[in-house]
Amino acid sequence: VLAEILLRVFIAIAPTGVPFLSAARLDLRIVLFTVVVSLLCAALFGIMPAMEKPRAAALGARQAKPAAQARLRRLLVAAQIGLSVVLLSGASLLVRSFWNLERQDLGMQTRNVLTVHIPLDRERYPTGYQEIYLRAESAFRQLPGVTAVGMSDSLPPDGNSWHDGCRYADLEVVGRPPAPAGVGGSVVWRSVTPDYFRVLQIPIFEGRGFTEEERGTKEGLVILSTALAARMFPEVNPIGQHIEHAIFNPYRMPGPVYTVVGVAGNVKNGGLAGQDDPEIYELRNNLHPETRDQHHFFLLESSLPASVVGPWIAQRVAQLDPIAPVEIDTVSQQVSKLADRPRFETALLGFFAFCGLLMAVIGLYGVISFVATQRTQEIGVRMALGATQVDILRLIAGEGVRLIVLGGVLGLGGALAVAQLLKSLLFNVGPYDPATYGAVAVLLGVVALAATLLPARAAMKVDPVVALRYE
Repeated sequence: VLAEILLRVFIAIAPTGVPFLSAARLDLRIVLFTVVVSLLCAALFGIMPAMEKPRAAALGARQAKPAAQARLRRLLVAAQIGLSVVLLSGASLLVRSFWNLERQDLGMQTRNVLTVHIPLDRERYPTGYQEIYLRAESAFRQLPGVTAVGMSDSLPPDGNSWHDGCRYADLEVVGRPPAPAGVGGSVVWRSVTPDYFRVLQIPIFEGRGFTEEERGTKEGLVILSTALAARMFPEVNPIGQHIEHAIFNPYRMPGPVYTVVGVAGNVKNGGLAGQDDPEIYELRNNLHPETRDQHHFFLLESSLPASVVGPWIAQRVAQLDPIAPVEIDTVSQQVSKLADRPRFETALLGFFAFCGLLMAVIGLYGVISFVATQRTQEIGVRMALGATQVDILRLIAGEGVRLIVLGGVLGLGGALAVAQLLKSLLFNVGPYDPATYGAVAVLLGVVALAATLLPARAAMKVDPVVALRYE
């Protein structure tokens, strides 16, 4: 029943895109397999002590103390602790990674920014979407609480533009020899309006931003990201330089030439954990009514919450085109969606790590309680000879401390080996991060020590007279 409940919970909290997860179910064969394995384990560990050949000393005494069984019991508990260390270490690394992922600097403002996507039907707009987009922009500017409206053909931190596949080698500085083909990697190319930088609060470090007046001209203007400017113009001022977007094919063809007017701050553009590419922003002008670019986004800076502004946006779009679909979201929600997968992976491994720690603590508590019970008569003798409660605590707790240290050392070795498998899932944290393993050691030590001290504390309160009469 618990497995079925947990499965439904995992499916409910899982992000979209996990293959076949929605079709997962508690298969009867898996249930039978688990039951059979559990029965075999119970039978095996129940039969093993009975199969052991009794010693002569044990046959003549009321109480036997088989050392082999005690060693096996301690070894199993140490193995439980070691496995819990492996799980806790993996979960802790993912938690640190997820913490870094969510709190990294994106280079832009994400709060109070709404995104509007209007995917239009090509058949209803055969000459392009430019006119209705400009009318929508004007309508959005008149909404209460909206302080700025920008447009772009794609949105960071996850999304490229229609120039998908633009390469660094495709960008040539006029007056310089071209870079060799295939050198420099990819460059993100976005077509934006002037308020794009204002809405997302992307700083302009050199030069200036675009102006609304320039949208009415055919002049090619671009703003470079800091990373791209440093690469293309390492020793000269990039402002005023001219860049040609060349097209690579079997024959070299000239492309449009753009003038650099500014340098903007770097922005996350390859996903939360992806590699950031250098970026170039092209001014999107109003003189191309034939544009058939369907991937078009509006960005609205609003002092009012999305729940208030959203219905007004939908109403304005319906006035422009009654059957046009509209998708309204916020940048912060889009960023949060990108973290859904690592959040789910962290929660899943964290749950199993908690289960492993719980089983290890239960096993440790059981062994120490059993050892304390076995040594009840010995405790009575020691107390009758003058042993204090602190001495008894040291005697019983020492057993647990030895198991904790042994299991911790074994688990640390296993955790370091397994950490390499998690390397591809980590973000801004190394697989051998000392702070993470230190936190795991402290957590395990505190919890395991508590499980040890409970039976040890009970042993401290044993009445010597009752203990001497034990069995």
